[in-house]
Amino acid sequence: MMDTIEFAVIGGTGLTEIAGLEIIHREVVHTPYGEPSGQFTHGQLGAKRILFLARHGYAHSIPPHKVNYRANIWALRSLGVKKIVAVAAVGGISAAMAPRRIIVPDQIIDYTSARAHTFFEEGLTSVTHIDFSQPYTESLRQALLAAGQSAGVPLIAGGVYGATQGPRLETAAEISRLERDGCDLVGMTAMPEASLAREAGIDYASYNVVANWAAGKQGAEVISLDDIYENLSASMSQVRSLLTALVC
Repeated sequence: MMDTIEFAVIGGTGLTEIAGLEIIHREVVHTPYGEPSGQFTHGQLGAKRILFLARHGYAHSIPPHKVNYRANIWALRSLGVKKIVAVAAVGGISAAMAPRRIIVPDQIIDYTSARAHTFFEEGLTSVTHIDFSQPYTESLRQALLAAGQSAGVPLIAGGVYGATQGPRLETAAEISRLERDGCDLVGMTAMPEASLAREAGIDYASYNVVANWAAGKQGAEVISLDDIYENLSASMSQVRSLLTALVC
């Protein structure tokens, strides 16, 4: 009998594997919604069994608007996962959201379009709605924050994530609009990942790693991809410490 898998980690840009994860096996899952981003890695982190999935594929070849979010979440539910910790690279908008800071956001504004965003559209006996007032599961958010204290990693508690379509980065005018709307961060993958997890009954929260200042912020006239990857590389060891503290 396999141990219960409580946690799954969905790794974004900069996190295609978890250091210290003892890999047990990898599993291919086929879904009614097509193929997930890749194989699911079953592993042991400390005393806990976890699952890991690279959101953009293990070769980082799937752009954010082409990720099969429904297949990923459906597969995780079929594997018995109860909690998803999503790791994502973001751009900083608010002054506190500087590169290399790690945020545990509490709200989302969705600007994406033309993404398959719900399980509730075919074969329904009635129209189905979910409460999405609080898009991140608060109990899991608090666990992520507590892991920061345990690991000695400073975190920012709370922030509004603006989810954009991608794959291009935003214009300075678009970032100004997001800021007026109340966004502190900008990224491309929180939606529909978060809402699908809610539909599937899986707890969901996220570590957001600030990779760069968003367009036009703090003098960011040109955004360098080299700087983005350098900032992510410098921050991912902290993310791995956070994940270890969370599950162990």
